[in-house]
Amino acid sequence: MTRHELSLLALTVCVGILCGLLAGCEDRFRYPCQDPKNWELAECKPPICTATGTCPDQLIKPEQEKK
Repeated sequence: MTRHELSLLALTVCVGILCGLLAGCEDRFRYPCQDPKNWELAECKPPICTATGTCPDQLIKPEQEKK
């Protein structure tokens, strides 16, 4: 293998790994109540969420909660 072919192979492998890592990216929430779509659920409202410490006001920064 020539030096040029080896460089091309290394670049191809790096690009492939990068594409694979980026393909796995998506929005995920650690707790269901962090997702604004779930804020109306019973489990995300007191007193249920208070007992587990997963109320939206406990999990979200104040500036994000207004959105």
